[in-house]
Amino acid sequence: MKALALHAGPAALAHIRAHGLVPSHVAAVPAAAGGPKGLMLLHLDRHLFGHWLPQAEGPINLVGASIGAWRLATACLDDPVAGFDALEHHYIHDSYPLRRAWGRWRLPPPSAISASFAANLHEIFDGSVDRVLAHPRYRLHVMTSHGRSGLLAKEGPWRSTLGYLAAYVGNARRREALGQWLERVVFSAPVVSGGTGADTGGAESSPLPFDARDFPTRQVSLTPASFLPAVQASGSIPFVLEAVHDIPGAPCGAYWDGGITDYHLHLRYLQGLSAQPAGTGPARSIVLYPHFQRTLIPGWFDKAWTRRHASTAALDHVLLLSPRPDWVAHLPHGKLPDRQDFKRYLGDDAGRIRAWTQAVAASRQLADEWAHWLEHPDPGQVQPL
Repeated sequence: MKALALHAGPAALAHIRAHGLVPSHVAAVPAAAGGPKGLMLLHLDRHLFGHWLPQAEGPINLVGASIGAWRLATACLDDPVAGFDALEHHYIHDSYPLRRAWGRWRLPPPSAISASFAANLHEIFDGSVDRVLAHPRYRLHVMTSHGRSGLLAKEGPWRSTLGYLAAYVGNARRREALGQWLERVVFSAPVVSGGTGADTGGAESSPLPFDARDFPTRQVSLTPASFLPAVQASGSIPFVLEAVHDIPGAPCGAYWDGGITDYHLHLRYLQGLSAQPAGTGPARSIVLYPHFQRTLIPGWFDKAWTRRHASTAALDHVLLLSPRPDWVAHLPHGKLPDRQDFKRYLGDDAGRIRAWTQAVAASRQLADEWAHWLEHPDPGQVQPL
């Protein structure tokens, strides 16, 4: 494989050596925050959710933050491939009028970007939310970051700036200190009834597929009323988009990007890692993780603290799919698309659209190599995570 790298935790690697890999082995699929970097995984998403995973009997837990939540919600549509086409088009082609401030051209205010994001979500999901929540195979979990109290309980120019500065300083000392300012709120789809649908009228939420004792966490039901606000909140980067306030059925207050607390979903995955019924085969124990890099950074503020990027026992069951760095070097500007491109191409939307379109087109090679590996899963091509 020239584009795709496979890395696995010890339990996942042992499973592949003993049993290979088929859809029924997959217990969970995470999807990280990362903004435009997530575009590079859409061809893998089309293969996984359009062709391969539909062969599984489920249930499969889908855990997403930010653009990852948008991707996995799209995976639950009746036609996920068409949904990924729409997501790709909207994300790449969205453009915003520049504004003049302090003598310079600047990106639009958060209100404008939030309004555009909301419009895109409505276009993709209106009329389909009930079926997304009632998917017979997938159980969707949307990660958000909720202001606990004090400065981050509500959004405001000065209070948000001071609150996030305090959160950053606390997190620099230790990750647990971030929990004084923010809590993880997970919006989970209801338990599927009888394998054919979900009771969205107050039904119990699907169990979390990870041990949440590492960080202050609440789980609330993902309902038709909370679905769009929760997905929007999960992608609402502070100071770039507006926070989403008072989501129906959830604690009051401001909700921001799920990547702040769980940037790359370095979680202790638990649920579903159990034996199949007697005589039906090996355990459903693989956490299949398409990602845009090899390392999993716990929280958004942990990017600078490389000692927190190492693999841990929490990832023992993870099979990670990521682009090889030497392949990335041949993309436009030698990198994945990222949010800095909005500044790099300030006033040149056509240039940004062209670069991103070229990069996403190249990423088809990731899906092609993955599909080829699945025909004859070779453990020799899987490296330790």
